[in-house]
Amino acid sequence: MRGKSKVSLAGEERKLSIMNLLNEKGKVIANELSQLFEVSTETIRRDLDDLEKENKLKKVYGGAVKFKVEVEPAHYERESIHAEAKRKIGFLAAGLIEDNDVIVVDEGSTALQIIHFLENKQNLTILTSSIPTLMLLIEYNKRGTFDGKIIFIGGEVNAKHLRVSGPIAEKIMEDFYVNKSFVSVDGVSLENGITSYDYDRAAFTRKLIRSSETTIVVADHSKIVKRTVAKIADLKDIHIIVSDQEPPEGWSDTLKSLDLRWINPLD
Repeated sequence: MRGKSKVSLAGEERKLSIMNLLNEKGKVIANELSQLFEVSTETIRRDLDDLEKENKLKKVYGGAVKFKVEVEPAHYERESIHAEAKRKIGFLAAGLIEDNDVIVVDEGSTALQIIHFLENKQNLTILTSSIPTLMLLIEYNKRGTFDGKIIFIGGEVNAKHLRVSGPIAEKIMEDFYVNKSFVSVDGVSLENGITSYDYDRAAFTRKLIRSSETTIVVADHSKIVKRTVAKIADLKDIHIIVSDQEPPEGWSDTLKSLDLRWINPLD
C-alpha cells in the first residue's frame, strides 16, 4: 500500500496487512486503520482482539503495539552479556569448592566461569551437561592445570545452547549424589523462586538440585527480581546465591528465614 490509498480486504488479508504495518512502524492506530481499510473501527478492534489472542501484538489505548517475546539468547551471545559480572561470580563460586568435592556445573554461561578458577583444587569430580564446560575442562586437564575426574552427562543435544537435557540426562543424574551443584538461572524472585526460559532445562535442573547436598545458584544482576516462563524450584530448595550485587531491598528477612546465604563481591 502506498500513500493514502484505501483498499477493502478480506479479514485474514487485512490482519496480515495490519501486522506488516505494525512490524514497520512499531505501533498502529485503530482510527487510521479504519480509514485505510474502509471498515468500521469496531471491525478493526475485533481484528486487533484476534491478533492479541494469537500473541502477535499487544492492544493499547487507541490501537496496538508490537508484542515483545523475551527468549533465551544463544550460548555465544550469553557469554558476552555482563561478562565482567559473570567472571566475578565465577571467582566467588569457585571459592566454595573444596578438595575432593563431587560437583555439578550446569550449562549456563555464568557457571562456565567457575572452571577458570579451579587451578589449586585437588581431586575434584565434575559432572556437567555443558559442551563448552566439557571442552574447557579437557583443555585444562591436557595442560595439567586441572586435577580431577570429568563426567559428561549425556542426553539430547541442544545445538543452539550447546547443552544436553531431556529424559536421558535426567535418568543419568538419578545415579549420582554430589556435594554441590552450581546452577545458572534466567530469573530469581521471592515469589516465583528460580526460573528458566526452557522447560526441558528447568526439569533437568530440578534433577540436579535433588541430587545435591548443597545447591548454589549463580546469577548476575540482570536475573534478580525477574521471572521467566519455566519454574525450576522455590527459594527454600536452594542454599546459596552468588551474585555481583547485594540482595534487593526488602529481601533480607526472607533470606534469613529460609537460611539462604547470599554472596557478592561487597561481602
